[in-house]
This record gives sequence, C-alpha cells and structure tokens, in this order.
Amino acid sequence: MSRRNVDLPPLNCLQTFEVAARHLSFTQAAHELNLTQSAVSRQIKRLEEDLARPLFYRLALGLSLTPAGVRYFRTVQRLLRELDRESAELRRRGADHQLTLASTPTISSIWLAGLLPQFQREHPDLDIRILCSENPSHLDVSEYDLGLFYHLDEMAAPLGLELTPVFDSEQVITVCSPGYIERHGPIRDLQHLLQAHTLLIVEDHYHDWLTWADWFVDAGAHYHTPRHALRTNSYQLLMQSALMGHGVALGWQSLLQSELVAGRLQKALPHSMHSCGRLHLMQPHHRNPPPAARSFRQWLLAYAGRAQDSL
Repeated sequence: MSRRNVDLPPLNCLQTFEVAARHLSFTQAAHELNLTQSAVSRQIKRLEEDLARPLFYRLALGLSLTPAGVRYFRTVQRLLRELDRESAELRRRGADHQLTLASTPTISSIWLAGLLPQFQREHPDLDIRILCSENPSHLDVSEYDLGLFYHLDEMAAPLGLELTPVFDSEQVITVCSPGYIERHGPIRDLQHLLQAHTLLIVEDHYHDWLTWADWFVDAGAHYHTPRHALRTNSYQLLMQSALMGHGVALGWQSLLQSELVAGRLQKALPHSMHSCGRLHLMQPHHRNPPPAARSFRQWLLAYAGRAQDSL
C-alpha cells in the first residue's frame, strides 16, 4: 500500500480539539491538558489551518462548533476512544505475557538465574525482565511486578510493598570452594580460621546484620580481626570470590544450595546460625498482579518448599 499524499493532522492537535470541543472552552481544555490557554489556542488554529476551514465560532459569550466542527468532533472523539480502548487491550495482553522481577545483583546472579530456566520451560510464552538494585526502596514500585529481597522480620515492610517469606527459616553457614581447601588445607577450628585462612568480609550497610562477629558469638567463640581478609562492599563480588577460591564467606544456605549440590562450594565449618533476615517476595500494594506474576509467585513458593525439605 502506498503512503497517502496528505499527512494526518498532529495527534496532539486532535487531542486538544477533542477536549476543547467537549468543554466548548479553551480555558477548561488548558486545565485538563495541563497546558496554557495560548498553547491550546495555537494548536486549534494549527488544526484549522491544516484543514483549511474553521472548527469553532469564537463568540463574545463563548465558543460553539461550526457544522464542520460538529462532524469532525464526532469522528475524532470516536477514533480517539477506539484508539484508547485498543491501546489498553494491547497493554493488558502484553502484561499477561511479561514478568518484571526486582532483586539484588547477588540473588539474581547466584540464585534466580539458575531457577528461571525451570520456570520458563513451564511457561514458554512469558518474557522475563530483571531489575537489579541492592535495596527495594531505590526502586519505584510501579517498575516491577514482584521483588525478591532479604528483609529483617522485625523491621517494617518497605513502603508500598506486601511481604511474603520465601523460606520458613534460613541458616547462615560458612562456605568456600573445594579448590580453596585443596590449596590451603582443612580448617581445624574457629581460631585456626582467623589465623591461617582468608575471611571474605562484606562491608554492606544494607545487610550489616550478616557479620562474622555475630556468627562467632553464635558459635560460642571469641572473634577478633582476622590475620587475612578480603573486604568489599559488594556481596555479589564476595560470593564470586568464594567461588573462585579466594577465601571463606558467610552465606545463606538456601540461597547457595544449588552451588553446594553442584560441588562448586562446600561448607567450611559444621556450625550454622539461624538467620535474622529472610528472603521475601515483595508485591506492590494496591495493584492487581498480572497473571504472569501470580504464576511465578505460586511456582516459586512451591519450589522453595521442596528445596527447604531437601536441606
């Protein structure tokens, strides 16, 4: 089909005309459209020039539509309403097949990335998008369907979010790679860990409740500054360092279960500590979740239940 020789009027002029004709007032149109009255007047004039005929009678007592304006108003209003309905329907259909998840870089790379292929095999028509942030408060809740973040049970839920724990309880364990033990030898006890091994320490003000000092207290031992340490403010980098054999790290057993099963990580010491923070699904309030989000929520909680039973 060849392109028409005559261009359609600009959509913003048509929208402005529809509002002005509905109110029979440039002033009220400007208020509804958040424009100045002069901007409304200029757009109407541009449309009339484009059509080569007046659409309004400008009278002392106000505006009225010319016969051409009446016909054009009916056509424009019908088309804009149809466009609005069809756009809403397309957005709804798109939402049915799109899932946007928000999570930390660590959860996304170490845990979530391994789970999503399983979910997508069962839901092959879904498109999945992941937003990474260390803190859910740094994201607008309108940007995603579901969030996955660690949260302290005693703390209030982040504003605008409803929280559901993914696991009933979680344990903090010490982990390292098998290659690290091969190079540095076994860890005999906690004091040997501090003296002869490298501790991987996260300096993270979001999760400063996951600390070596707390872990040592829970194990009934005295903690002091380790002889060798690698420190970073990125928990993702910390876990990558553990996988690469650079030292011993603290981690959530549920989050690292696939790495432990695959043999890429192993428990460095037998002691485990009950975690004061748990992984939560975070769902925005006051918004009906799309089918994709409901499907993922149901699938994930069922998966987490099976995974916890296997620990």
